[in-house]
Amino acid sequence: MIKYILSDIEGTTTSISFVADVLFPYFLEHIDEVAEALNEPAVRAQIESAKTTVLEEEGRQIDDQEAIGFLEHWCRTDRKHPALKALQGMVWEKGYKNGSLKGHVYPEVPEMLKAWKEKGFKIGIYSSGSVPAQKLLFGYSEAGDLRPIFSDYFDTVVGHKREVQSYKNIQLALGLPADEIVFLSDIEQELDAARAAGMQTIKLLRPGNDPQSTHRTAADFEEVNRMLEKLLA
Repeated sequence: MIKYILSDIEGTTTSISFVADVLFPYFLEHIDEVAEALNEPAVRAQIESAKTTVLEEEGRQIDDQEAIGFLEHWCRTDRKHPALKALQGMVWEKGYKNGSLKGHVYPEVPEMLKAWKEKGFKIGIYSSGSVPAQKLLFGYSEAGDLRPIFSDYFDTVVGHKREVQSYKNIQLALGLPADEIVFLSDIEQELDAARAAGMQTIKLLRPGNDPQSTHRTAADFEEVNRMLEKLLA
């Protein structure tokens, strides 16, 4: 019996275009805020992390401004680097708090999430975006503060999303049998990894998502809900 719903964000609860066309450009437009805060310990730690990566990958040492240039490039190419994710979260936090940003969620998502919680499901998020960034998106969403709905947040600290071990790590953290967890995502390889770890899976076919799949598919969370009802029957 399914007891836990684990959901991706981009392409699942939230439009891919919100991340690509709103969040990423906002970070690039405000990357000067990173340069202005180089003496802050939280920023300094991420800059040094970026420098370390460049040294390991390219065998050369770079200065702060070059590190910022690499961060900008990584943002444009959507590299899942922890330093970039952390700095993006810091910049986005200011945007959410001053009202410049509102987290996008598909129209039926808030209602379905609340309904699942009322039915006794626990609900968690697993995204490549940092946990602070996840909480900002749902805390300042177009539908209001959705954070009380979620029991857990996971990011790539537990592992990359296309690796089986990542889902095993989440399952161990939750303390549930893997088959009592259903993972919702729009990415076939993520769903493959979750299934290999023993989880149940449903692929979201949001507009623009690849319809080909070896997993159960649903157009939206309302259809996911109907599937869950059948699985629990």
